[in-house]
Amino acid sequence: MSTTTLTSQTFAQTVEDNDIVLVDFWAAWCGPCRMFAPVYEQAAEQHPEIVFGKVDTEAERDLAGWAQITSIPTLMAFKKGHLVFAQPGALPAAALQQVIDAVVELDVDAAVAAAENPTS
Repeated sequence: MSTTTLTSQTFAQTVEDNDIVLVDFWAAWCGPCRMFAPVYEQAAEQHPEIVFGKVDTEAERDLAGWAQITSIPTLMAFKKGHLVFAQPGALPAAALQQVIDAVVELDVDAAVAAAENPTS
């Protein structure tokens, strides 16, 4: 599966409707974004079970503001609707794979329960 362009109109629904969603916040003028793009596309092809979204921060300024994007590229990962990873900077393929593996293995339900009941 290739990447999906996300907009203010499609972002929330995409995150809510899919188990795992990775989002690359980028801009056409950004050199590191252009370097990261083929790495991200390749990962999308290797993991068709995951939604790989892209947000053009120039076209979607409100969405980038809501996500508090201050540096691009920024990669965010959502699992079961919860933000579980956010980091600026272009990742090499091996580091992106580590993020993907960690998100897949994360028991988000247990993490949310622990966060809601820290004394249990």
